[in-house]
Amino acid sequence: MALSRRNFGLAAAAGLAAAAAPGWALARIALGAKRIETLSDGHLTLPQEFVFGGLDPEALQPLLQSHGIGAGPLTPEVNVTLLRDEGRVVLFDAGSGPGFQDSAGMLPMALEAIGVAPEEVTHVVFTHCHPDHLWGVLDDFDELLFPEAVFLMGQGEWDYWYDPDTAASIGSSRAAMAAGARRRMEVLEDRVQLFADGTEILPGVAARATRGHTPGHMSFEIRSGSESVLILGDAIGNDHVSFAEPTWPVGSDQDPQTAAATRLRLLDQLASEQMRLIGYHLPGGGIGRAERSGSGYRFVPEG
Repeated sequence: MALSRRNFGLAAAAGLAAAAAPGWALARIALGAKRIETLSDGHLTLPQEFVFGGLDPEALQPLLQSHGIGAGPLTPEVNVTLLRDEGRVVLFDAGSGPGFQDSAGMLPMALEAIGVAPEEVTHVVFTHCHPDHLWGVLDDFDELLFPEAVFLMGQGEWDYWYDPDTAASIGSSRAAMAAGARRRMEVLEDRVQLFADGTEILPGVAARATRGHTPGHMSFEIRSGSESVLILGDAIGNDHVSFAEPTWPVGSDQDPQTAAATRLRLLDQLASEQMRLIGYHLPGGGIGRAERSGSGYRFVPEG
């Protein structure tokens, strides 16, 4: 079969996936007839200052040491959630794509490894517009990776990143991120469906505003009967500081105070109700629960 520009890249990814397949599907759960799994897009490489800048080193270091975190960059996982339900194949976020970090952008390989072709993806739902969540909608040739999908995003998040003034006002350290988001959103403009907080965007999937990490960040509750799981995106972005000390500001959050209030509210609910959660950058594939621990919380991976 002749290769188009897009499936040329997928064919190359498939060769790598064949060797690496056992590690791509990270964790799985079932909610009634809904089948949910997390797929690896690789990992990020971040300077510690990006997350912990401004925190008191004397308070921070014992907490990091208790989690085995030494000096050097952080390498958080990138966990993309896949939902299969009644013929729908739904991705929550699209990964990093080929233009962000060399250690990420592996979602096409993960999909190949579990036997899902990009053309089979029916919906892509975005938590927010940061590069490791949005940029994977385009392949190496700037073509849509998921050509048959409907794309869904919160109205507030779309409005903020699509605004041409955002790149100029967001600050120099985030300007390239804003410009990259806008370029991809221009490709999606005629295909995106926008929604508000509380909307049931798909059967059994409700949007929940979890602002702070970005101005319009959304999480998503998937429910079947009495069971549910909350896809957090980056509303809780790590398993150490943000669980043990949820009120501490995190440098990667655009509005640290709002993000901290959101985290505290989410963790209280998750721990009280023992609702399962999926975190985009949490370890072990990101599926687990929050438990109270002293004056804070801890992440308990499932399995």
